[in-house]
Amino acid sequence: EGRVEVYYDGKWGTICDDQWDDRDAEVVCRQLGLSGTPKALSWAHYGQGSGPILLDEVQCSGNELSLDQCKKSDWGQQNCDHIEDAGVSCDPFTGTDIQLCQSDVVEGTVRLAGGRSPGEGRVEVYYNGHWGTVCDDGWTELGAQVVCRQL
Repeated sequence: EGRVEVYYDGKWGTICDDQWDDRDAEVVCRQLGLSGTPKALSWAHYGQGSGPILLDEVQCSGNELSLDQCKKSDWGQQNCDHIEDAGVSCDPFTGTDIQLCQSDVVEGTVRLAGGRSPGEGRVEVYYNGHWGTVCDDGWTELGAQVVCRQL
């Protein structure tokens, strides 16, 4: 999750949130290879960017493979300020429409539970048909990095 930035003509820049919706977020998540429940966020939810605002009026159908295939303004043509920078959450733990049947969960799947936000919490692992916790004996930042990468 974060502010969406695109690379064009040798520069990184932001996207204006005009017309920004969950269908656009779905394309961003797909382009990044992330699954989950795509959620569009506006009004610089993840902070204001700097540099050029490269895209505006993005209108994806949700089926595109990349933002470049979506209807949008010409590159660099916009009428926005960075307070309108678009963001996306591709979090697999948001929304109530994702239901995993126990038969769908793969041994060794990791999840976070009980945190204040979907990106933090108690580490749980699926094993032998049940979710269990991970003991913190010997737990270091390396273990946390592995969990974050797996998620």
